[in-house]
Amino acid sequence: MDFKVLAVGDVVGNPGMDRICRSLRYCKRQTGADFVIVNGENAAVVGLTPQQAEEIFDAGADVITMGNHTFGKRELVNYMEDNSRILRPANYAPQAPGRGWGIYDSKAGPVAVIDLQGRCNMDYTPDNPFLAVEKILPQLGTKLIFVELHAEATSEKLAMGYMLDGKISALWGTHTHVPTADNQILPKGTGYVTDLGMTGPKHSVLGIRPDLSIAKFRGDLPERYRWADGPTKLEGVLFTIDTATGLCKHTERVMLDD
Repeated sequence: MDFKVLAVGDVVGNPGMDRICRSLRYCKRQTGADFVIVNGENAAVVGLTPQQAEEIFDAGADVITMGNHTFGKRELVNYMEDNSRILRPANYAPQAPGRGWGIYDSKAGPVAVIDLQGRCNMDYTPDNPFLAVEKILPQLGTKLIFVELHAEATSEKLAMGYMLDGKISALWGTHTHVPTADNQILPKGTGYVTDLGMTGPKHSVLGIRPDLSIAKFRGDLPERYRWADGPTKLEGVLFTIDTATGLCKHTERVMLDD
């Protein structure tokens, strides 16, 4: 039996929230997705509020993943403790609130989702994600395993993909907000893409007003980042998994815009 998992790139600001709420259920119907995982760590630009999390779940997400802005909104901490469907990176310090992986029910049986954060060129460098995931995998007891690596460096994401090739169903990267053209099936059967892209303002610099990013790179006086206005987009990748083997049969780029 085929099992289709839709992974959706970072939701950015109110425009991203509007897009995910308007389009996710339509996208599920069009792709036939059985399970949906959405990165929500930029929904409030820096962080995610409990209300936004509820809206993303109501829109059709099964799991929300986070990243280096996990604790950007402190009100999310108690919500995360009570909701197993929100994941922060599993390689955070053990005393960090929340959980880094979970096992969820689906029509194909148990589905494991692991959230990791990379260390190359990141402001916050958690424990080694390569060693962390090796400790988690033996605990899962399912063939359907999906891993998100929230990381800056493409080399770090590729290395993780090849290390886990044949051991998991699919791995994707988030954080850079720019979709990469390398969605593929690795030699031993794991689906892979370096970055899903983002969900939010189409005409922007990673979701932010271009003039604000230009000013930063010019060396002008800094301003608070604000999301861009105008048309929006949703970007992600659909992975088709063979439930008998837990390996990937097909990958497909998913893009919706105005």
